[in-house]
Amino acid sequence: MEAGGGGAEEEQVMSEVHLGCPPHFSGLHISHFSFSSRPLGPSGDNDGVGGGGSELAAATSGSFRSDCHLLTIQHGVTSSLKSVGLQVWKAALLLGDFVLHKSFSSSNFDGVTAIETGAGTVGLALARVARRIFVTDRGTDILDNCVANVHINSGMLKFDEAKVCVRELDWKTSWPPPVGTHVPSNPSRYIWSTSEVEEAEKATVLFAADVIYSDDLTDLFFGTVKKLMSCGAKKVLYSLEKRYNFSLDELDVVANGYAHFRSFFTAQDGHGDPIDGYGPGFVGKQIDPAEIPQYIREYERGKDLELWKIMYSPDQKQQ
Repeated sequence: MEAGGGGAEEEQVMSEVHLGCPPHFSGLHISHFSFSSRPLGPSGDNDGVGGGGSELAAATSGSFRSDCHLLTIQHGVTSSLKSVGLQVWKAALLLGDFVLHKSFSSSNFDGVTAIETGAGTVGLALARVARRIFVTDRGTDILDNCVANVHINSGMLKFDEAKVCVRELDWKTSWPPPVGTHVPSNPSRYIWSTSEVEEAEKATVLFAADVIYSDDLTDLFFGTVKKLMSCGAKKVLYSLEKRYNFSLDELDVVANGYAHFRSFFTAQDGHGDPIDGYGPGFVGKQIDPAEIPQYIREYERGKDLELWKIMYSPDQKQQ
């Protein structure tokens, strides 16, 4: 999600996925992320078959196994904080693994209508099996890049571009978003139509990966999600958060916004009993990332991210 504010001399940030890339690289970069229908084993192979480097080389040359796929992402190597949606973040790849695991091991996501409240990496993985996916963010440059990535991947991942709808969703205006008429010359080409808003409200799954990095943004995010989850079909939100950064204010490595994020929902254990929290109708159950097999090769997961399955019930009482 694009953050607000900022001037011409904004500090540049780099995602943990591409640390080590040339920091002054200008323009957009192409990265390839390979995966197959079989998860990686302890050695980084698919059940002990083949190595990551050889499979990626084969995939990019077009001579790969029938069950090998290539997720190709056009992205910035660095960006200002307000344009972090131009980068690829570790949380999006882990949430992509979650989607791939569900699609390869079950029919849970087959034919779903879903909304990604972020910049599209998860939506590309889901597009292989979904009926309709709304990829949302804020800012023409980020949305233009989302469209480019949909076009790049539709052939390789064999999905219909028309099933992926890229639209602007500004959390400051919450839900429903403004609607308008789509014409080729309209500079606001990411405006929603009335029928698209109605279709999106029928979505049953929401995804958010690494969108929380300030308390103000967290407030806006949950305000939008609350309205989305209060209308249309019953929805579940899968949110993957806890981004650590060095704070000049605290002179320490901290997860900015995480405590505020956790204050929005009541955590429950596997039996449905409350653990903590005072959420206004939101209830979350944590999913252990260690239980999600890794399919996408070209990233290191680490141990800091948390995946939450969040439901909303207006009757949920605060603790």
